[in-house]
Amino acid sequence: MEPLPAPGPTSVRTMGDYYQWLAVWDACLCLLRENAARSHNPVRCVGVELDGVGNLDDVVLLRDAPPSTYKQVKYAVDSSTPVNEEYLTKPSRDGGPSVLKKIAKAWRQLTADGDSAELLLVSNRAPDPGDELVAVRDARTGLLLPKAASGGAASKLGRARARWAQAAGLTESELGELLSVLHFDLAQDIVRYQEHLQLLMALTGLRHDEQALKIGAGWVAEMVRDGRRKLTPEMVRSAVETLGLKAGPAQAILSIATLKPDPMARTADHAIDWVDRFDGDSDFTKRRPVPTNAWSQLQAEIEAAPGHLPAGTTAISVTGSIRLAPAFLVGTTFRMVTGTDLAADQRGQLWSTNDAYDHALVPGIAEHPLGQGDELAVAIAVATDPTDDVLEYLREQSLPVSKLVIYTPPGGVAKDNSLPDSSAANALAVGIRNHLRRVARPVRRMHLFLACPKGLAVLLGNRWNRLCETVVYEDIKVDEGYEPAFTIQA
Repeated sequence: MEPLPAPGPTSVRTMGDYYQWLAVWDACLCLLRENAARSHNPVRCVGVELDGVGNLDDVVLLRDAPPSTYKQVKYAVDSSTPVNEEYLTKPSRDGGPSVLKKIAKAWRQLTADGDSAELLLVSNRAPDPGDELVAVRDARTGLLLPKAASGGAASKLGRARARWAQAAGLTESELGELLSVLHFDLAQDIVRYQEHLQLLMALTGLRHDEQALKIGAGWVAEMVRDGRRKLTPEMVRSAVETLGLKAGPAQAILSIATLKPDPMARTADHAIDWVDRFDGDSDFTKRRPVPTNAWSQLQAEIEAAPGHLPAGTTAISVTGSIRLAPAFLVGTTFRMVTGTDLAADQRGQLWSTNDAYDHALVPGIAEHPLGQGDELAVAIAVATDPTDDVLEYLREQSLPVSKLVIYTPPGGVAKDNSLPDSSAANALAVGIRNHLRRVARPVRRMHLFLACPKGLAVLLGNRWNRLCETVVYEDIKVDEGYEPAFTIQA
């Protein structure tokens, strides 16, 4: 992509408005999905520049019971003004109150009757890593707490808290209360925000192409021009039908994060956050739980997830960053025999068990005799070929298996992008499952190794029935190379 010319004043204003319309459309999607999924305390109305809520009026998600959500949306044309103490506490150009002082005033107004409120500062500006308080922001929640509350009055954090409190016109105790509900939703570039909203549109059962997103944001702009400051469920649903955006049913969202925080977690119907409970310094090195936790604990939490979703849920989308063994477990937790349609985000595509295919794909099959027992080892070699590593592990660990069966895409070559879409993944999952039923008929225990797209692991787990007890292994890259993660009855 070639560089664009520097934006003029009109371009800056227009992009700022568009950024706000995206945030409003985001709230409309939340309204649609929560009401369709019969969520507890769903959004009942989306407000745009509402009266009576102070400076947090750009986007408001009103609920029957507190807390409602109040957002201030700030767009910047470049990265010259990160979010830090100076940005938050500096008076406006005309000498008016600072951003933080306006937020504090609105917070006092919204909570004066004792009700709670959820506040968000939404911006494409990045957090300043050199700022004492902003640097300790929790990436999972967007909150500065709990770390911002640490340290005594004489510490760097303590002195920063005192400055913020003075600038906001609050006591330090009041500042702590404000920071407990003020989320900093930062570094949300327009391109990334659009991609996030397209995924959310898919989960809401809407068309999710680029043009569909522009149509949704354009409808918001039209409502604002017409002076409509409250968007009701009836108005949003009518717009979806009139604009031809409806594509299917809305889905409940299950967020599971083990590698890095999931941006969808805050809007999910249920979220499992194991980022800090996995061993490693980055999402590339996190491959197994830290010693103080266990695979069995993660299995218990995932298998309990159905009970945390809205009653009657039959369509579920899984979001977040997980490795292959947990992805497979999610599939088996919501097996097709339970009547659940399951979908997973696969590199921007939504791979769903409900996607049609013409016929099952016959996988490539290779067998390696081992003669170590009467159990069966199976490797799914779709993204890469793990045969040598798995054979080495099976021999070193003396697992009681008679042979290793390798399944590849048709044609026998494992490689990236060997499955172009959800239909192909479903067809291959069925083909593998069908062949395994014949091979595993006399077997009482199976050992499963996965080297495939995350979406295929979910789809395969969803169809894992009429087989046998299965031990699922995770590739940990160190020590023995693999580690038994979960035991699943099938």
